[in-house]
Amino acid sequence: MASHCRKYPISCFVIACNEEDRIERCLASLAGWVDELIVLDSGSTDNTVEIAKRYATVHQTDWPGYGQQRNRALKRCQHDWVLNIDADEVMSNDLKNEVDEVLSQRDIDVNVIQFKWYTYFFGKPLKFGRYASPQGKLFLKTGASFKNRQVHETLLLPNKRSLTLRHGLAHYSWRNYQHVQEKHLKYACLLAKEKHDKGKTASMPYACLRFFTDFIQQYLLRLGFLDGWRGLMMAIVLGQYAFHKYAALAEFNSPGETK
Repeated sequence: MASHCRKYPISCFVIACNEEDRIERCLASLAGWVDELIVLDSGSTDNTVEIAKRYATVHQTDWPGYGQQRNRALKRCQHDWVLNIDADEVMSNDLKNEVDEVLSQRDIDVNVIQFKWYTYFFGKPLKFGRYASPQGKLFLKTGASFKNRQVHETLLLPNKRSLTLRHGLAHYSWRNYQHVQEKHLKYACLLAKEKHDKGKTASMPYACLRFFTDFIQQYLLRLGFLDGWRGLMMAIVLGQYAFHKYAALAEFNSPGETK
């Protein structure tokens, strides 16, 4: 049963594909708390759809890219306040109670509510760096959309006014170290193609430079070193991510590129 102390109902959507090992924990933390729960599946070949149907209304579609898929899901939401959660994220009871407190107020002078992000890496959450930045997960639907990108699809809001809550959202982004590398490589190549289509270029020396600059940004400027060896590992991964992105873009620009 959805919370009765809130003055404003919540629609929640989850986009998913082949998430049978993670989606149940996500949906179980939402079902009965949100007023509408939608899963937009893009061709799962495992038991994702069957599991999701126990908790949510499920729609199946193709895969047009992250931004367009989130916009499709957003259009299906009935209520003004919309929660955008991924299959690898889990709402805690403390976070849900805090959301209820905010949405029980008569006048709310914000249009996006940010959650602290506890991204787990080798069994523990990172406290610093890119994967610890608060995320705008709950927002007013009016005028909202997601940037039409293949990946890193930013939420666009007119006259953005945000509030960051005290409690955080658990984020289990990677199943294991292999998945860490595969996911970052996939995203890097998608972004390289997107940049190439926009006429941007890169060189291998620049790709090498970006490894070091992105490593330094994550490890030193964003205080990743305070996460110990996990922070060092993540800084290396993000340096590799930058290198792969611009190396892939350089390949698009090379004379021997295969069309």
